[in-house]
Amino acid sequence: MPATTPTWDPAQYLRHAGHRARPFTDLLARVPATPGDPPRIADLGCGPGTATVLLTARWPTARVTGYDNAPAMLDRAREQAGRTPAGGRLGFAAADVRTWTPAEPHDLIISNATLQWVPGHRERFAGWIAGLAPGGTLAFQVPGNFDAPSHRLLRELADSRRWRARLAGVLRHGDAVHTPGEYLADLTALGCAADVWETTYVHLLTGPDPVLDWMRGTGLRPVLDALDEDPEARDEFVAEYRTVLRAAYPAGPHGTPFPFRRVFAVARKGAAA
Repeated sequence: MPATTPTWDPAQYLRHAGHRARPFTDLLARVPATPGDPPRIADLGCGPGTATVLLTARWPTARVTGYDNAPAMLDRAREQAGRTPAGGRLGFAAADVRTWTPAEPHDLIISNATLQWVPGHRERFAGWIAGLAPGGTLAFQVPGNFDAPSHRLLRELADSRRWRARLAGVLRHGDAVHTPGEYLADLTALGCAADVWETTYVHLLTGPDPVLDWMRGTGLRPVLDALDEDPEARDEFVAEYRTVLRAAYPAGPHGTPFPFRRVFAVARKGAAA
């Protein structure tokens, strides 16, 4: 994890909103019925709230709260807050996923592409599951592509002689996300019925340097922040990164294929727990 929380740009992040939403909808499709009516739902690391809104479509009467620690993301998310047509409520609040615990029993705690930013996130599972109502669910998905060229080349460039002194400790490493088997062992040990799987999407990206554009919204953010006060150096790094990405992800006749592995987990707390 970076030494500081990245500065998020909602507009940049949403440039690939369709591709980014796909894993969340696939995760949501595997979440079972909630025990409460209306259910209480928390979305950890809600970002701009576009995925959080999907929870109100699945559970129209739910009380849904999206939590994030990025002010710019929360400002965008709060534009969607309020009562839902079926009488539910959608709200957003500032919180740090590293320390957040439920203040009341929840029917669903869900997290979309956030836990990779949280060191030791497996240690948080016990507290979150304890905060679930009997029969409630913890569900999350995380990117599993830290060994992909997009991330490996970024780490290698940051660790090169030119950049090592300025970017040491800025980027996450390959162990930011764990194996499906490790997640399965954690969740079953906590008394849950767990469903864990992985999927590799092959996104077809369009436009000039689309993989770089994708990374500007996520994995590249810590580097951009670290070099923010030196625009010349920042632009030099981005130019070097652009060059290696072009070689790793050549454009095809219909766009640039971008394989992206993700890891999913849905864990249901025992009804008698």
